[in-house]
Amino acid sequence: MSALPTRLRRALPRATRRRVVSGSVVLVLLAALVCWAALPERKSWTAVDQRLTVLSGPAGTEPVDLDTRFYLPSGGDQKVPAVLLAHGFGGSKNSVSDDAESLADRGYAVLTWTARGFGNSGGEIHLDSPDYEVRDAQRLLDWLAAQPRVRTDAAGDPRVGVVGGSYGGALALLLAAQDPRVDAIVPLITWNDLGRAFFPQSAAAPSTPGVFKKSWAGLFFGGASSSVEDLARGPGAAPPVPADPACGRFAADVCAAYLKMATTGTPDAASDALLRRSSPAPVIDRIKAPTLLIQGAVDTLFPLSEADANARGIAATGTPVRVAWFTGGHDGGAGPQTDQDRTKFLTAQWLDHYVKKNGDAPANSFTYSRVAGFSALDRGLVTNGYSDPTYPGLTGTGRADVAVAGRAQEIANPPNGNPGALSSLPGVGGQVGSLLGSVAGDLAGQHAEFDSAPVPSAIEVVGAPSLRLKVASGTGSATVFVKLYDVDPNGAATLSGGLIAPVRLTGLPADIAAAPAVTVTLPAIVRRIDAGHLVRVTVATSDQAFLTPPEPVTYTVAVEPAVTLPTVVGTPIANPQVIWRYVLAGLIAVIVAGLVVVLAVRRRRLRRQQAPTIDEYAETPLVVRGLRKAYGDGFVAVERVDFTVERGQVVGLLGPNGAGKTTTLRVLMGLTMPTEGDALVFGHRLEPGSPVLSRVGALVEGPGFLPHLTGLENLHAYWQASGRPAGDARFDEALEIAGLGDSIHRRTKNYSHGMRQRLAIAQAMLGLPELLVLDEPTDGLDPPQIAEMRRVLRRYATDGRAVLVSSHLLAEVEQTCTHAVVVNKGRIVASGPVDDIVGDSPSVQLEVSDVDAAATVLAGLNVRSVTPDGTSGLIVDMNGTPRAEVVASLVRAGVGVDRVVPRRRLEDAFLALVGDNSRGSGDR
Repeated sequence: MSALPTRLRRALPRATRRRVVSGSVVLVLLAALVCWAALPERKSWTAVDQRLTVLSGPAGTEPVDLDTRFYLPSGGDQKVPAVLLAHGFGGSKNSVSDDAESLADRGYAVLTWTARGFGNSGGEIHLDSPDYEVRDAQRLLDWLAAQPRVRTDAAGDPRVGVVGGSYGGALALLLAAQDPRVDAIVPLITWNDLGRAFFPQSAAAPSTPGVFKKSWAGLFFGGASSSVEDLARGPGAAPPVPADPACGRFAADVCAAYLKMATTGTPDAASDALLRRSSPAPVIDRIKAPTLLIQGAVDTLFPLSEADANARGIAATGTPVRVAWFTGGHDGGAGPQTDQDRTKFLTAQWLDHYVKKNGDAPANSFTYSRVAGFSALDRGLVTNGYSDPTYPGLTGTGRADVAVAGRAQEIANPPNGNPGALSSLPGVGGQVGSLLGSVAGDLAGQHAEFDSAPVPSAIEVVGAPSLRLKVASGTGSATVFVKLYDVDPNGAATLSGGLIAPVRLTGLPADIAAAPAVTVTLPAIVRRIDAGHLVRVTVATSDQAFLTPPEPVTYTVAVEPAVTLPTVVGTPIANPQVIWRYVLAGLIAVIVAGLVVVLAVRRRRLRRQQAPTIDEYAETPLVVRGLRKAYGDGFVAVERVDFTVERGQVVGLLGPNGAGKTTTLRVLMGLTMPTEGDALVFGHRLEPGSPVLSRVGALVEGPGFLPHLTGLENLHAYWQASGRPAGDARFDEALEIAGLGDSIHRRTKNYSHGMRQRLAIAQAMLGLPELLVLDEPTDGLDPPQIAEMRRVLRRYATDGRAVLVSSHLLAEVEQTCTHAVVVNKGRIVASGPVDDIVGDSPSVQLEVSDVDAAATVLAGLNVRSVTPDGTSGLIVDMNGTPRAEVVASLVRAGVGVDRVVPRRRLEDAFLALVGDNSRGSGDR
């Protein structure tokens, strides 16, 4: 220990028995925590990657290699139910790894695979064909049934549920329709009729094909060109199937169908048959597996109507069905965390009952969510969940009729849809996609608007709105897009989820008066239209997501007044986050109540212990008597300090770094307690919370402000916290002192250091306290501001007030302060009026007519040094030479002498008192 440097020994605490025991306990706990954090998390399952060859095709004889991963829960030989987990279009087995691990943690054997035509699997993409992708999945069921740990209901019949999203969701439906061994399914954000999904028709005109959804179709087709696994093979590595530059890994019939549809904008018989083959719609009545349908309300690819068609078709056969909507989808992503938690819970509950055979049968209630605002933590969407005892379909349990007004209007179809309106960004997903509706725009001349009056009360829209539309066209046909906007009182229009209703009509008259009204069913939405908002129906001719007629043409459109809005009054679902908010609020209330009690008791004790006023010093702003401050490690910050600050004085507290100045100021402000001695403010001994502190203004150890408030707001907040009347604050004088101009209304987080310093000084002067204590007040100020601060402090010390200033700028102290206290190594080495401390000068300052000639004359005299001072001045250390002799010698030499003054600076006196360096100034 003796070999340690002196400063390090003093910095280390004394090794007492209590400290050794406490330190050892803390060290052991920290070591245990580090070891626990560093240990890898123990998994409750194992996973094996393998390639399985299965036989598929129309005859079941065509082999294909599938890249699979099998998750098996730990637990010896215990048999467990299984889940077949399918990925979305363009994904792979890695895309669903998180969900697979979660299901494995719940005790399921999970088989994931990369579908044929994607990633490292072989084969071509047939779009969930019953002969290919669906038959592949059947062979995987065979493989599961052969696994010794997988529970079976009969030979070759595994206890299995099928879960999948989008492409995988349709596969779950088609597999359940084709293979009765499936015990339960959970399809998410998927389709019922692929032809209707890519050629939506929102008008009641079944014989007319819909409008081609070109953007989503292009993404679908382009998404099969490559995948993560394809890119990971590196340059030169061949894909599993030789790539056709026109078709990629699509099967020839699928490729031909897409090229035909993208070229003509309408499906031919072969394309229509292919899309229908890949759709659950024709076989939906064969599904006997209990089905949980989860669909996104922010989805322009597969809107809520697709899940509705699946739900109605399955329920018609008596099969248990439950429907859940969430605020997400192909445009909205996975949705807010509250929605993710709800859908994961519903999935686990469904599988646990129908596959594990655990727990009561889930209710067939309908659940949905509505956006409630934004999270304060990550600015993500926050939703509230609701439930209804039965699924109401898209027509709701009630309705609200809103009347819109507007004359028939002409709108122009741009050639080839360019320029086109923007309502969604297919493929973007996440919060950007879900929020696009608030910035979606229609182009001038291409749309007509029909507005309602502000609604008198809020409308909870849950379902598909509908209206009656008339269109006239000189060509006999028209393609338009109908949109429903929620317009707030400020005129901001929001299109829910970017959802629009494409309408293609034929056999139209040229005159709007002869046009028949057709019913248009808009996409289902979940939205609260608040009271005072209005409903706007927009009919547009273009949208960048769809293929529109190439020829420029003008249509005339009109909307009948009645717009029907389906409504549901759901029961709020308890949200764990909301519950925790109440718990947290209660906890905060208890803490606040406890603090109030503690503060009240402490204030009462302080009043009882309040030392009486010492009458001798009742009118003296500050008296410091025998002040000493030592710390537990033996370091003595202040050895002994005694001084007095009288009314009308500006006292400078000087000393090198480590001399004890700031510690002295902290004791004076009650921020720390002295070891010995005391400080009296107007005769009151200073203690933390002393009432006399209200007569003191202070800036110690730098300014501190709330960054989100303006400078003026910070001053008001500080004064309000003091509990004193606003009229006593003298804000005008404080703002004048701050000199911040209009910047006083800016947030302090944008202030420079100098601006914060000036604001802190103004804060210290609020209420014009009788004693002002400032620690380095000119830090960060520029020269004009320093000069102004000098005048402010001198003026402040009038009218019976006093100022104590700690500063390193000795020249400023000399010009500002009336008195000075010099501290070195914890002791006062000098105190009194500044002029007395400066004393007589051994040097003089000369103003002469010729500096060079004067320097030559002075070199011949018995002076110690001659130093130039500006253009006409010299500083001369006289070395005892009489001033008269110096002046006479200069005059005889023809040098004019304009001024001779003694030169003695506070800096000279300071250095004479503390030495010319501060090394060791902190040593005691």
